[in-house]
Amino acid sequence: MNSINRLKPIIVTVLAAVMVAPPPGFAASHREAPITALDRAADITDIYAFVSYDDPTKVTMILNVDPLLEPGNGPNYFPFDDNILYSIRVDNNNTATEAVTFNVQFTTEIRAPQVFTGFVGAGNGIVAPANSPAPVPPGTPIVPPAITALDGPGSAGLSLRQHYTVTMVKGGVSTQLTTGGTLFAVPSNVGPRTMPNYPALAAQGIYSLGNGVRVFAGTVDDPFYIDLGAAFDSLNFRAGAGGGVLSPAADADDNTNTASDTVSGYNVNTIAIEVPIAMLTRTGTKVAATDPAATIGVWGTTSRPRITVRRAPLPAASSGSFSQIQRMGNPLINELIIGTGSKDFWSMSQPKDDAQFASFALDPLLARVLNAVYGINIPTPPRTDLLPLVTYAPPIAAAGTAAGPIADLLRLNTGVAPTPAGSRRRLGLLAGDGAGYPNGRRVSDDVTDISARAVAGVLNPAFNVAPNNRIGDGVNTNDVPYQETFPYVAFAQSGRDRRHIDPGEPGCTKNAGAACPIN
Repeated sequence: MNSINRLKPIIVTVLAAVMVAPPPGFAASHREAPITALDRAADITDIYAFVSYDDPTKVTMILNVDPLLEPGNGPNYFPFDDNILYSIRVDNNNTATEAVTFNVQFTTEIRAPQVFTGFVGAGNGIVAPANSPAPVPPGTPIVPPAITALDGPGSAGLSLRQHYTVTMVKGGVSTQLTTGGTLFAVPSNVGPRTMPNYPALAAQGIYSLGNGVRVFAGTVDDPFYIDLGAAFDSLNFRAGAGGGVLSPAADADDNTNTASDTVSGYNVNTIAIEVPIAMLTRTGTKVAATDPAATIGVWGTTSRPRITVRRAPLPAASSGSFSQIQRMGNPLINELIIGTGSKDFWSMSQPKDDAQFASFALDPLLARVLNAVYGINIPTPPRTDLLPLVTYAPPIAAAGTAAGPIADLLRLNTGVAPTPAGSRRRLGLLAGDGAGYPNGRRVSDDVTDISARAVAGVLNPAFNVAPNNRIGDGVNTNDVPYQETFPYVAFAQSGRDRRHIDPGEPGCTKNAGAACPIN
């Protein structure tokens, strides 16, 4: 069934007084608020939640933090922050409050404090040559062997190493999820000399925690894609990519970019966890998509202790309860909808309290901008057409599901089966792919185009017309392929050999094809 037809049930309740949560903007949330522009390690760039491609009895949730990591930017690269509590939260009773929470905390060790960089290694190791000046005699080990393991033999060059804990909080009870051993975070991909088989090294960071739970944490390729420069140049999209309105052919091609991906070649830090659906629903079982218990709400937060004292050369000392720094549910609400003066307040607030941001949502400024730039017709406020994105409502939730408060949650119907790779569409639900955004969010979903079109009104059948339903930036796919199995994101780009695909350069799509347009 066409996804727009599925949106036709008319909302008869008077919504002017309750349609108060901010609708989605363009895409992810890289450096979107004053506080996270200064505190990049706490900046949530994206959160994803989807039914696992290879096991429809499980859900994968991914929290990405610390945006636009240049892969070659050593010597410390980009470790997780030991002082941050990273959390993935799940609402399963339609209250916009967490019923299940997964908390992740990291600990950093410096195993070779005399070495000037966090990661070093080559071949079988390099020793001092015959002309080595005193007092280091020839044959003395200087460079350890290449890094091939996260622990034990092959890990000698892994000086900056992090391990972490995963704690599930459910029903007020905290349970530490563990393999019985240590969970190590996967380091940044320094390059082929230091880490000659990085995919094999990264795969060691996938841990099975028992009861069907798997986890991965580390630096990976940033799966998000967008012509960010054009978007923030007052929607100055490139004429070579349609000028912000894609041609039918370009819109239908999910595998070709007609504009440069600003995020290409960059990494991000990720925490991915795969859990049985039965651990997340309020029934404790996997239920059909038509069951009101099937739909959950997911969001991520980062938090810091209220007091931290820097005591170099001693370690920093922290005390007090954790204070929330950032949250994220739907893509890019804070970045393009909330006014700058309220962004930090929004970041520190709770989804259940989103009524306080009504002034930013009843008549979204972004819709007015699209109206002005493209001359398109947009719905008259209040924007009741966006209700399925901010409550538990069809076509994501089953009919009869309690709507709950208006709140920024990424809503996922866990009863909808994953779409096979060959039938998966970047436009998700808008293209009839029921397993895609805004039904949860997969790493490949083109939330830039989907969200822009939603703001332009296409969720209302009267506005599902050109050019509203062809708004796009011309970036339709990531610069490297995703994985089809957990953790689904591509492993980190090489610090030595990464490539940022810029306007005018050849290889606009995955380092192949025509040059990206400049204008």
